[in-house]
Amino acid sequence: MFARLAADLVVLIHFAFIVFVIAGGLLVLRHPRVAWLHLPVVAWGAGIEFVGGICPLTPLENALRRAAGEAGYAEGFLEHYLLPLIYPAALTYEVQIGLGLFVLLVNALIYGIIVLRRRRDLRRGAGD
Repeated sequence: MFARLAADLVVLIHFAFIVFVIAGGLLVLRHPRVAWLHLPVVAWGAGIEFVGGICPLTPLENALRRAAGEAGYAEGFLEHYLLPLIYPAALTYEVQIGLGLFVLLVNALIYGIIVLRRRRDLRRGAGD
């Protein structure tokens, strides 16, 4: 029972991590110091996609599922949980590259807004 709950918790943490990778820059808009945590997370998330690797949380979840008497899965977290919702076909390296580029693009746009806001605020402060 504990192993299954732990595996489910790992899934929730994994999902929250992915959401933070993709949209954490929105939190940085409100709390700029979060960038020190978010930027390395973006690098990790995009890097995992670019090299075609899997996040260490996937083997952890699988080990917990096996300990609970359940079957794990051979593919990665995205393939197992998210891609069936988004893509009908299996995850390919090309799709992973696209996901990595998507992560970088979304965050480049958000951080671009942050830079533009800071410049605007500096100009306003210098003009006072």
